[in-house]
Amino acid sequence: MKTSKKKVIKESLLIGVLFLLAILCVIPIFKSLNFGLDLQGGFEVLYEVESIDGGKVTKDMVTNTYKTLAKRIDEFGVMEPVITVEGDNKIRVQLAGVTDASKARENISKVANLTFRDVDDNILMTSDVLRAGKAKVSTDQYGKPAVALSIADNEAFYRATKKVSTMSDESKRMIVIWLDFENGVDSYASESASCGNLKSSRCLSAAGVQQAFSSDVIIQGNFSQTEAEELVKLINSGSLPTKLNEISSKTVAASFGAGSLEKTVVAGIVGVSVIMLFMVLIYRVAGVIASVALMIYTFVTFAVFWIVGGTLTLPGIAALVIGIGMAVDASVISFARIKDELYKGTKLSMACKQGNKNSFWTIFDSNVTTLIIAIILFVLGESSVKGFATMLIISILVTMGVMVFLNRYLLSKFVATKFFHERLGLLFGVKEHDIPDLHSKQKDRRIPFERGNFVKMRKWFYGVSLVFLVIGIVSLSTTGLNLGIDFKGGSSVTLNTNKKVTEQALKNDFKTLNLDAYEITFASDDTVIVSVRDTLNKQEVANVENYFGAKYEAKTDIGVVSNVVKNELIKNAILSVVIASIAIVIYISIRFTFTYALAAILALLHDVVAVVIIFSLFQIEVSSIFIAAILSIIGYSINDTIVTFDRIRENISHKKQKKLKNAEQLSEIVNMSLRETLGRSIITSITTLIPVVSLIVLGSQEIIEFNFALLFGLLVGAYSSIFIASQLWYDMNRRNIKNIHKKKWYEEEFHEQQELSVKGINA
Repeated sequence: MKTSKKKVIKESLLIGVLFLLAILCVIPIFKSLNFGLDLQGGFEVLYEVESIDGGKVTKDMVTNTYKTLAKRIDEFGVMEPVITVEGDNKIRVQLAGVTDASKARENISKVANLTFRDVDDNILMTSDVLRAGKAKVSTDQYGKPAVALSIADNEAFYRATKKVSTMSDESKRMIVIWLDFENGVDSYASESASCGNLKSSRCLSAAGVQQAFSSDVIIQGNFSQTEAEELVKLINSGSLPTKLNEISSKTVAASFGAGSLEKTVVAGIVGVSVIMLFMVLIYRVAGVIASVALMIYTFVTFAVFWIVGGTLTLPGIAALVIGIGMAVDASVISFARIKDELYKGTKLSMACKQGNKNSFWTIFDSNVTTLIIAIILFVLGESSVKGFATMLIISILVTMGVMVFLNRYLLSKFVATKFFHERLGLLFGVKEHDIPDLHSKQKDRRIPFERGNFVKMRKWFYGVSLVFLVIGIVSLSTTGLNLGIDFKGGSSVTLNTNKKVTEQALKNDFKTLNLDAYEITFASDDTVIVSVRDTLNKQEVANVENYFGAKYEAKTDIGVVSNVVKNELIKNAILSVVIASIAIVIYISIRFTFTYALAAILALLHDVVAVVIIFSLFQIEVSSIFIAAILSIIGYSINDTIVTFDRIRENISHKKQKKLKNAEQLSEIVNMSLRETLGRSIITSITTLIPVVSLIVLGSQEIIEFNFALLFGLLVGAYSSIFIASQLWYDMNRRNIKNIHKKKWYEEEFHEQQELSVKGINA
């Protein structure tokens, strides 16, 4: 016994050290992450690349424009700028930490200006002498990389090159190529040493000219292949016939970002702490082990996010919340299956082995279905949704590595001490008096929720959902949804001020600015959100900022969405839900059967419609991140449903289970499966709701609608998983029970070998 105690102390010290290391490592890794606009302030703008002459915008034109923007932004000194090409002809620029949005907008939106100058900075030619976008990589007479220019105005090029080649001072017989030359700032005299260093200078190249040219020419130099390619892209971008049309923008004051980050961190710490306490109260020592694994999971998730160069945003933190819920669920599923084995009288070591085995594929299937949703979000989503999806993908993958394998490893170390063989209540929180004594031929004395007849009550459950649907139809047809600017187009102006303002005063202010403010919401004592029908241009944005800054000393956060963005958002929202549904049907049909998939999809449709109805009834604003919330609800709800379906399938195929002959037997199987998983569903719902509620109460108001959608979705999802999905599956199969026993192709191939009975030997 003393040896066992020593081993327990040793293992306790081990997980204690792991817990402290995880906490100590989480802090610096979190601080080193790149934070998005909503967490540190800054400027975001979405451009549509258009052709000046009205022609088709090619992929090369967009790529070269992207390169030009990247070079300009590097000059701002912005840490980790984010520039992404979206779709065929859109470029999104995010500059976290920028304080002067007007200057940033002006600098990055101007057309690239390519000029040819002499060494005294006098202009010789503009990009008009070149054929637009026709520069290319070539080789000189020695086979080294060079840049070939295609000349459009041969006469102008001849005059300029002749002027330079005939200068009396041979050292001045050079043509210097500049991108966005700025008088009074740039000069060849000061930048000759760095000319050609494309990362540190706007001086692209200085070419010696020994004679006049009237045709295409080659710029020679000591170029590497990469440098030649980069120079070609910059020259082409400077001569490119494109313009940038701003279709949406957003500015976030630094104070908004800092406040959001502080509130979210506090909410996260509180939420995770309460989860850990809850797990310890339910599962005792196993709960402590799960809490240590959860802290390690959090560290690893942040570390992977840092390694891939992700930018953490408020939606990303919300994805982490969902990830934490799924991570805890992995532990809950395993612990629930282990406790099931213990209540059958199985010895601890075998109970852990069998419980972990039984739970693995349930955890795998539930995580894969959510992973499918996350990938679809990543592919089709815009910036904030893409960041949300990135964090969710990482969370799911880390869950399988940490919360499944590491959790089981740590638990096995405690089981191996043999200290808990007679202390099962201390290890797992089981009621030891309910564990049968197999030597006395006792049977399982614990029947959870034994009075629950879920199948018999299914018509009442259907009725409740139907009544709610009718109420929703009335609400949607009368009041409709409170669509935000993401779906309506227009502008959103958030004012943060200590001055006293009234709704009427603000209406008058916006009338003064000739803007139509149709909705004014007081989010807090010092924060007001005003929705404006107009799509503000950059001058109007500056006017609004200056007006409210002067009158109320207000800091402003302005978001602008054009009809182009609105239409694409609606298209992608519908496409995301449709593709996600098809993908889930295919996966569940492969892993289970089509009736399982159909029942799951109908339950998911029930959840989505229910959340939409709730948003209509309470007139909560629907924004772009709402789509991520809906798909997250789909992912999490299917997670819960799969757990129940997996238990139904297991109970049907159990070796001791005879072939089902009638609907009554099938009904009992469904009821038994729901009773066995109900406790786990309740615990998982609570552990996932804890951080969501924490974010609603303590977190930033910037994603309050998203958090409300998650809250309602989790509640509705838990309801549908227990009371709708399995009952729908029962109704689909009760008249055709024989097909339930049909094995999948992989089950036929990998079935267990049966012992051969040979008369006189073993029979």
